[in-house]
Amino acid sequence: MKKLIFLLLPVLLFSCNSGPDVIDDLSGTSFQLLDQDSTAVTFPDDFEGEFIVMGFIYTNCPDICSLITQNLVRIQKEMNYPDDVHFIAATFDPERDTPSTLKKYGEAFGVDENFTFLTGDSTEVFALMDSARVRSQISMRDTTDDGRELYFINHSDKIMVLDKQSRIVFEYGGSQPMIPSLVKEDLNKIR
Repeated sequence: MKKLIFLLLPVLLFSCNSGPDVIDDLSGTSFQLLDQDSTAVTFPDDFEGEFIVMGFIYTNCPDICSLITQNLVRIQKEMNYPDDVHFIAATFDPERDTPSTLKKYGEAFGVDENFTFLTGDSTEVFALMDSARVRSQISMRDTTDDGRELYFINHSDKIMVLDKQSRIVFEYGGSQPMIPSLVKEDLNKIR
């Protein structure tokens, strides 16, 4: 009998674990940021008790950032604007992506309730990026004739889902067209 229990124990433990594997735990971290309305936000603390669907963008991006933002908006719409899920787009270009710049960017995409853009002091922004394993690097830098600095950024293409305990439980290629249906399906499994 003891041998049977010993053999069944791994099966019982495996079947009791109904949630996804934790990729990374952000619950012990805290980042002082600003939202698109210049309101102070402590991430992830201010979103405790909510699921978070989060992407990483910059507003001067010539390609995939608009696709990431569109996917975040599509996920929110396809899920019927759920009350227990907050959508976030965090910039890795805090120098140019001020709160007002992010607000205009969000308006262009028709973002709605439960959608926050995050920026802030570059030290805090880059600490958040490191914690989420988002990489970025300036790839081209130039100065215009009027002295304005122009640059582009190579960066990770990521949307991730955090559970209500601020643990990253799913990650996706953020600009891929099938991501909204995958995120919706995965979130419905854990909600």
